[in-house]
Amino acid sequence: MQPQFPALSYYLIHWLVSALALLITAKLMPRFIVKSFGDAMIAAVVIGIANAVVWPILIVLTLPINILTLGFFTFAVNGAVLKICAAILKGFEIDGWLPAIMGSIVLSIVGAVLRFFVF
Repeated sequence: MQPQFPALSYYLIHWLVSALALLITAKLMPRFIVKSFGDAMIAAVVIGIANAVVWPILIVLTLPINILTLGFFTFAVNGAVLKICAAILKGFEIDGWLPAIMGSIVLSIVGAVLRFFVF
């Protein structure tokens, strides 16, 4: 589906929606902390870069276990990417692996719902 916005506006709105999804996820999930909207904006960029660079490497490295678990280990990989990003950033914290994995699921759902209404 083609975006209804010019290219730059589309990416800026996508970035804002991703940051808003992070804030909503932080409100819904215990031990998943985003301190401010500015921190959410920075975290959205870092998560996007990590998803483009780190995630494919982790998926290839964990392919055998991912096949054995019928793809459910992908949730753990997504949680690991979020934990890596939280370790790098000051205003974004995840306290534990379960909040990271569950937070990645909630973040995906919240982001999908927000994008459905915005785009």
